[in-house]
Amino acid sequence: QDIIPQPLLDQYLSMTDPARAQTVDTEIAKHCAYSLPGVALTLGRQNWHCLKDTYETLASDVQWKVRRTLAFSIHELAVILGDQLTAADLVPIFNGFLKDLDEVRIGVLKHLYDFLKLLHADKRREYLYQLQEFVVTDNSRNWRFRYELAEQLILILELYNPNDVYDYLRHIALTLCSDKVSEVRWISFKLVVAILQKFYANNANALGLNFINELVVRFRHCSKWVGRQAFAFICQVGMLSFICFHFGASV
Repeated sequence: QDIIPQPLLDQYLSMTDPARAQTVDTEIAKHCAYSLPGVALTLGRQNWHCLKDTYETLASDVQWKVRRTLAFSIHELAVILGDQLTAADLVPIFNGFLKDLDEVRIGVLKHLYDFLKLLHADKRREYLYQLQEFVVTDNSRNWRFRYELAEQLILILELYNPNDVYDYLRHIALTLCSDKVSEVRWISFKLVVAILQKFYANNANALGLNFINELVVRFRHCSKWVGRQAFAFICQVGMLSFICFHFGASV
């Protein structure tokens, strides 16, 4: 009560009551979800127990817009709560969002790196098996979803060791390089180059050579011109990265 007056907190917590959504405002739960990180920050992690049940209620709300709002801010809430509370209370919610509608999944995808970097290495490694699921969307024409995945993977590379990158992320990168949408392919070429840089920066030369050979077989000797063009673009991006690295610029 020395932080937020109890009546004010009670009023906020009551906003998740389905009866209020029907009689007062159908958007009230969404407004509550939008404000929750701010309320959590004000209360502090020591008072998270006051909001936990409300958060879980909102995370299972029948309106996807409510769940989407929480998905976009779950990484911010993780920073507020710290690693222990995040692992105990947010990871289960996060896992549920991963299996939700694309409109909700995009929220966690846009900040996937921000959330994963807050987890312990062993917990973070569990998500290597699930990253492949982001390639599949409810609507195959939703190419921006796959574009966002490639962008996030470029950042996520630093969170995993070369062997994990080779065993899991490499397959996703190759799939995205063959996407039907050129914008997705182009960002994926940057991902491929970033993977190669990861290998050689960590002295995983054998993995890098194997990956290069795979790129040659898959794209350089492809029977379709799109595949051969992809190989040329990968070489172009790789050369630009090499030049910029030595001259202190960035691609």
